[in-house]
Amino acid sequence: MSRPRRIAAALALGASALLLTGCFAAPPQTGGTGAVGDRVAVAMLQPPRSGLTPFSDDAFKLSRWRTAETLVQLDAAGDALPMLATSWSRVDPTTWRFTLRDDVVFHDGTALTAAHVADVLTRATRASPPPRILDGVDLAARADGDDAVLVTTGVADPLVPQRLSSPQLSVLAPAAYTGDRVDPVGHGSGPFRLTAVQGTTSATLDRHDGYWGEPARVAGVDVTFVPDGTARAAALRTGTADVVEAVPPGQYPLLDPALVHEVPMPRTNTLYLNTARGPFADPAVRAAARAAVDRAALVASAYEGRADVAHGLLGPALPWAAPLRDDPSYAQALAARPAPAAVRGVPITLGTFTDRSELPEVAVLLEQQLEAAGFVVTQDVREYAAIEADALDGAFDAFVLSRATVLGSGDPVAYLASDFGCGGGFNISQFCDPGVQAALERAAGTEAGPERRAATARAEAAVLAADAAVPLLHERVIQGESARVDGVARDPRERDLVTTDTVLGAP
Repeated sequence: MSRPRRIAAALALGASALLLTGCFAAPPQTGGTGAVGDRVAVAMLQPPRSGLTPFSDDAFKLSRWRTAETLVQLDAAGDALPMLATSWSRVDPTTWRFTLRDDVVFHDGTALTAAHVADVLTRATRASPPPRILDGVDLAARADGDDAVLVTTGVADPLVPQRLSSPQLSVLAPAAYTGDRVDPVGHGSGPFRLTAVQGTTSATLDRHDGYWGEPARVAGVDVTFVPDGTARAAALRTGTADVVEAVPPGQYPLLDPALVHEVPMPRTNTLYLNTARGPFADPAVRAAARAAVDRAALVASAYEGRADVAHGLLGPALPWAAPLRDDPSYAQALAARPAPAAVRGVPITLGTFTDRSELPEVAVLLEQQLEAAGFVVTQDVREYAAIEADALDGAFDAFVLSRATVLGSGDPVAYLASDFGCGGGFNISQFCDPGVQAALERAAGTEAGPERRAATARAEAAVLAADAAVPLLHERVIQGESARVDGVARDPRERDLVTTDTVLGAP
């Protein structure tokens, strides 16, 4: 039986046998050398949903396995770094020129060319549905000689390099693209070659010795898809898996603390307040709701302490956000908020959804806190598919949502504009304020880097000063790593996991 199948069998048995350690095979020993023969066993949460096509969310798996690569990658602050492109420059307000590496050979032996890169980007614009990073973006690409690609957008876009870092714009070998189908097996360019995919069960990758960059330190990666959280935790505890995605918080007490690592996620649990109609159209009533919320109690109860109390919309997954809040102008903006109104028996409707199991519990705790302040709360809790339209139409006075604050470009301005801009497509707060809109537009038009981050912080302060939303907490994910593995990425953006620095040694 192959190793992926052994892992899958052990995981399934572990789930049904309530984590009995005797149900799992011991991992192979390496003698502590981290030698070339070692293979890393990875237990992942979700199986592929779209046949691992890079134009879908499955692209993030290809990225985390380091088999598919993009023109650009991002550093921790969200600034662009070279990958398949060595450099780039802005030709005019709507055109960028990307110079390609001349030493990239795909896993099937074909070379990277400018014409092929342009073709892949063009295919991405025509995909249905298109990659999220291109939603609303008019983008075109063409070769500029043999070693460069020109990328043009319909309007000036300072984030073009960051957009091209999205795993959904990975470049595979020409043979991967057949009609509407994209097959990544054997067609990547990264340090690991995808050799086999067994449907929604497992995947196998081997080290690619012809990689253009630093070679991998392990011989390969064996991936098993394990939706059951109890089984994933069992795999970590027994050593069946070296790396485990998304360990459930409830399993944390059963594990060796040295094997689990909490990674801050760019995701904020937020209470959106309807600013257009109902009680929260009054800023002072919104202030009363904000003052009623006890964030620490929510973290301690609903998240068992495994989340971060929110001091803004942007959390610790963006390391630059907190320092910018120390600017005096940020505090001045918040100081201008109205005093909370005295509320006595004010009825409000509070909505949320069941798809994320912690949100109904958060809603119950919020109901208690708001009623202690004088509100009378009626809850409406449904599946997300059944409640989203009503939330976007402003059917609720308040709505609890776990929201990703950094989308494909690694930049939070798109999230802020979508949720709090006058034309925002996800404006649950029904919010439109000229001052906030101006701040969002200034941030969107600022070049990437420190100035853009400062403008983003000012826009965040403007939103919070209006009490359009009350940030509650920032979520974390628990990543498991066995005692014998080192050099695994703990990436808030969930783009990196196994890397060229990943190495195995004796437990």
